[in-house]
Amino acid sequence: MKRTKINDIFAPELIGQKVLVKGWVRTRRGNKNVQFVALNDGSTVRNIQIVFDLGKFSEDDLKAVTTGSSLAVEGTLVESMGKGQTCEIQAESFELYGTADPATYPLQKKGHTMEFLREKAHLRPRTATFGAILRIRSSLAFAIHKFFNEKGFFYLHTPLITGSDCEGAGAMFQVTTLPLNNIPKTETGEIDYSKDFFGKPAALTVSGQLEGELGATALGAIYTFGPTFRAERSFTPRHLSEFWMIEPEMAFYDINDNMDLAEEFVKFCIQYVLDHCRDDIEFLAEHFDKELIPRLEFVLHNDFVRLTYTEGIDILKASGNKFEVPVEWGIDLQSEHERFLVEKHFKKPVILTDYPKDIKAFYMKQNDDGKTVRAMDVLFPTIGEIIGGSEREADYNKLLARIEELHIPMKDMWWYLDTRRFGTVPHSGFGLGFERLMLFVTGMANIRDVIPFPRTPNNADF
Repeated sequence: MKRTKINDIFAPELIGQKVLVKGWVRTRRGNKNVQFVALNDGSTVRNIQIVFDLGKFSEDDLKAVTTGSSLAVEGTLVESMGKGQTCEIQAESFELYGTADPATYPLQKKGHTMEFLREKAHLRPRTATFGAILRIRSSLAFAIHKFFNEKGFFYLHTPLITGSDCEGAGAMFQVTTLPLNNIPKTETGEIDYSKDFFGKPAALTVSGQLEGELGATALGAIYTFGPTFRAERSFTPRHLSEFWMIEPEMAFYDINDNMDLAEEFVKFCIQYVLDHCRDDIEFLAEHFDKELIPRLEFVLHNDFVRLTYTEGIDILKASGNKFEVPVEWGIDLQSEHERFLVEKHFKKPVILTDYPKDIKAFYMKQNDDGKTVRAMDVLFPTIGEIIGGSEREADYNKLLARIEELHIPMKDMWWYLDTRRFGTVPHSGFGLGFERLMLFVTGMANIRDVIPFPRTPNNADF
């Protein structure tokens, strides 16, 4: 008999038919006459109830059917007489695949803390919570590809190993084949990178943007979607050492085109998840965040407010609100400032533009005032900034002057400058941290809980 996934078992036309399901036991309960097993195969947050009539099965037959064990069950799908499920399977036979000793299986009990489950990252996908999160993550990744594919964008694979630091910030993981117990040195005592694999210092990328611009100036519109790495020793619930980024880059787009695309993109992704992961979203809303669905709909049903950084600063200063970080023109806005604009003042998502150039990256297009750049940040409730982007500086001389001003090594930037020397065009792009979006659509409080295997300082297990 062909197996039916539990996600498909609830179809009304299957009532009265023989079915075969396979999965892992979530719970088992019952009495001396009947035993009820909740079975889940990962295809849905919903369990199917298996009814074992002890007139057909003995206690010894079912002894090893405990939480965490795996089995195949054949039986008849019938309408359920009990509460909590529409249908159930009257078991006729079963095969036990794998046992899970109740004395040692870590997930035997319910109610584990999220911190405990992080320590069991190899097993936590089997819980209802993380099953829901991972299904949403898969669906959201598909939505991203679907959106850009339908827009005519090309998916570009940018390198994970790089010789340049996109942001000029430095916190990168070095990649080397040099023997760490006997590092070769030059006559002046410096590391001799000529003997390293690439003949120069190399590191894991912090962003695919710069290489993405190369693709955009050839293909017109591209997007990257891949892992990026930051070697920052941060233990906050918003930081990871390895995370995924979505970074579209578009030739012939100005800052307004960029904002239009960003708003359309995040709305598409949120709508897709609501349409295709409703059970999982409702489960997370019920158990973790009662306001999750209204907050998602808040983003969908509102046009994003657009204003300049300077206007935002004026609003914050005039609000009379006491912030932990005082508000002055030129500061890098904190989450408390961003959330005030979204949640208190406008009560809508916000896109801030035209930031001071001194707090933004070198590649952003400079405005005529000499003080600001055509940056844009998309601000959401609870999170603050969820997207950061800009119109890129297309003028060779201005870009070169900014690189020199910030003392970025020219040996790392010649290839990037070539795009401004040969057929430069207006172009724009933005970056969206995938896990940051996952936080928003799941209502989770810690970014370590929306990625299968979080990489953080002192944590590289599994």
